[in-house]
Amino acid sequence: MTTARLIRAALAEDIGSGDVTSRLTIPRECRTRACLVARTNGVLAGIDVCRQVFLTLDCSIRFTSRLKDGARFYKGQVLAEVRGRARSILTAERTALNFIQRLSGIASTTSRFVDEVRGTKTIILDTRKTTPGWRALEKYAVRCGGGTNHRAGLYDMILIKDNHIAAAGSITTAVERCRRGPLPLEVETQTLADVREALAAGATRILLDNMTAAQMKKAVALARGKAKLEASGGVRLRNVRRVAQTGVDYISVGAITHSAPAADIALDFYRRSY
Repeated sequence: MTTARLIRAALAEDIGSGDVTSRLTIPRECRTRACLVARTNGVLAGIDVCRQVFLTLDCSIRFTSRLKDGARFYKGQVLAEVRGRARSILTAERTALNFIQRLSGIASTTSRFVDEVRGTKTIILDTRKTTPGWRALEKYAVRCGGGTNHRAGLYDMILIKDNHIAAAGSITTAVERCRRGPLPLEVETQTLADVREALAAGATRILLDNMTAAQMKKAVALARGKAKLEASGGVRLRNVRRVAQTGVDYISVGAITHSAPAADIALDFYRRSY
């Protein structure tokens, strides 16, 4: 789904037959000025999406950003200023905040993981554990936070997982069948014996699923110069650096999208309207 369609659907869901409270409490031509304010520290993502929400509802609104996506923000900092009809701004407020809070939350969480592995060679990756319909936006937010996108979907990379292997009969058979295609190929392994089999089959990228740090170190020694390794499963902020120090090339973290807390960003009206 495109961002424009997602915004229109989100506005329609919230507004329904109309914003009854704003219509009853605020004169039609009342104009006001408001600002987006950070209530905590974080990394910004979705400022342009936020702008699109307001302009989709009312193209006469003036939205002025103070920061660009990917920038760090701090508690109390003004992120943007919004001017226009008070009714329109209030009607679009929650939808605009939902987008920027969700996306900045992902960027901020990703940034914390990236900071934890700084100084190692390891790259933080996202996964397909995204909100349905939001994948492109959430993967964009990961990039804003300094992370790197894994595959976009089932169509742009071959990732042979445990159930594929079970259905095919073995890692070797699954890899041989997939090597005929032009797409990048990765195979999931759960044991060091699996890693050896994947390497023997010619896999050049191997996922280490829920392995211990000791197992990962041995896998790195086995694969050196032959394949890139990706650690996955059970990765948290408290242990991500220890995983990176095993020497793996990538760490994929589903939590940066499926469990990222929303950033605390508010819309505050200036006291006087005009």
